[in-house]
Amino acid sequence: MPRTEATAADRSAGSLSAVAGGTIPDRIFSLLREAIVEGEIPPGSKISEPELARRYGISRGPLREAIGRLEACGLVVRRPNVGARVVTMSSRQLLEIFHVREALEGMAARLAAQNMSDEEIVELRRLLEQHGQQIAQDADHAYFQREGDLDFHYRIVQGSHNARIVDLLCNDLYHLVRLYRYQFGMASKRGPRAFVEHEHIVDAIERRDAEMAELMMRAHVRASRENVERLLAVRK
Repeated sequence: MPRTEATAADRSAGSLSAVAGGTIPDRIFSLLREAIVEGEIPPGSKISEPELARRYGISRGPLREAIGRLEACGLVVRRPNVGARVVTMSSRQLLEIFHVREALEGMAARLAAQNMSDEEIVELRRLLEQHGQQIAQDADHAYFQREGDLDFHYRIVQGSHNARIVDLLCNDLYHLVRLYRYQFGMASKRGPRAFVEHEHIVDAIERRDAEMAELMMRAHVRASRENVERLLAVRK
């Protein structure tokens, strides 16, 4: 069995019990999802039900339910006579995600400007200040690659107070974005610029300027996509 597959499988029943809350399928789903998006189980790897069931000390039923949920959110694919494997993302699929993000996150920012409480906005500003300190100390500007960038977007999506948008982005697309970052591993110097764009978005939300918040967010996600397109072109 490949090393990375064994790493995920070796998360024993003790690790399973350490995951707070939820049913057994919930906890298995969370553990496997994290192992996939962080690259512990690499793209294309087979998901071995018998091995995982043995390692976790659970029956095949809860495991199949968890794998089905991974398939539903696009992290696992099933093939006839092959079984379940971790998805391998193409550059086309990645750019499609960015187009969807631009539309959904633009609307999320608009709604956040309308619906976020004053306390939520204060916390968002505090998060941004922490990110600014990280960038100032990081000569490689890795902010764009790490989860700080996604954490900022996550907060705004949560602040939209729209359950459907939260589910589509936070429980689906953002995990695919994280998977891409580990899979493609592209170095980018866009961190400082992305941070300035974040500042403009927060400024608009603080002013309760919903239209400007949407425009700034759409421009921000579009700039990220164009940056990825340039990096992909260099790799060809």
